[in-house]
Amino acid sequence: MEKLWHKLTSFTFHRSQSNDQPGEPAGEPDSASTALTDSTKKWLTELLECAPDDFGIYRLSLTHRSVVHDPTEPAESNQRLEFLGDAVLDLVISEHLYTSFPESDEGKLSSNRAKIVNRKSLAGFAQRIFLSEHIIIGESADETRIRNSESALADAFEALIGSIYLDMGLTEARNFILRHVIGHVDLQKLDAAEHNHKSRLIEYTQSQQLDPPVYKVVSEEGAEHEKLFTVEVSCKGMILGSGTARRKKDAEQSAAKEALDSFEKASGSGG
Repeated sequence: MEKLWHKLTSFTFHRSQSNDQPGEPAGEPDSASTALTDSTKKWLTELLECAPDDFGIYRLSLTHRSVVHDPTEPAESNQRLEFLGDAVLDLVISEHLYTSFPESDEGKLSSNRAKIVNRKSLAGFAQRIFLSEHIIIGESADETRIRNSESALADAFEALIGSIYLDMGLTEARNFILRHVIGHVDLQKLDAAEHNHKSRLIEYTQSQQLDPPVYKVVSEEGAEHEKLFTVEVSCKGMILGSGTARRKKDAEQSAAKEALDSFEKASGSGG
C-alpha cells in the first residue's frame, strides 16, 4: 500500500497545479479537446455523470501508442496515464478488499486483487463501457485488431482512470471504479474461489478415477499462539503437494493448490 501511495503522491502536485489554473488543461493544449468527436464527448459526459473539466486529458487517455508513429497526430500516447491509473486502481481495489475482508491476510487480499485487475478482467470492464469504440488509433495501424486487443483495452481503461484522477480527484476516481469495476464483481464468490482448492482436487481425482486425496500434518513449528502447520496431500501413498500456514485448513488448501498446479503442468507438458 505504501508503494501505491508513493505512486499517487508523485502526481498530486501536477494535478493541483492544473486545478489552480482553470483554462490550462493538465495533459495537452486547449486544441486537443477539439480532436474528440461529439459522440466521444457525449459518451464521456454520460460515463462520468458530468461534463469533464478538461477534455484534453481524456483525449490523451484514449490515444493508443500507434498514434506516436503517425506524423499527423500528437506524439504522446496514453502510456503515462496508464501507469498512473494502474496505481489509482490498485489503491482503490486494495482499500475495498481490505475493508470487505477483515480476516483475510495479505496473501489472500493480493490474490483477490490480482483476479480483479488482470488484463483479461480490465478488458472486460472496458468492453462494458464501450471504450473500444472511442480509442484513437494511428491511421497506419490495424484498427480492428487494436480495438479488440485485450492489452489495448486494459491500458486504455487504466489510462481513463488516471485521467479522472487528474481531472476530478481521487474521490471521483474511486466512485468510477466502484461503479464500473467493483459493481461487476461478486466479491463473495471471488473470495470463496480462493478457498476451494480441496474441492477442485477431489473433483479432479474423481474424474481420473483415483482414490480421494488424503491430508496429513507432517510438522508443527513455533509457539502455541503462532504455530505454523505443514500439511502434505497424497493419493495412494504418492505425495501430490504440501502447504504451510498458521491454520491447518489454510495449509490443506495450499497443499491442494500445489497438487492442482502439478497436475496442470503435467497435462500441459504432455500436450
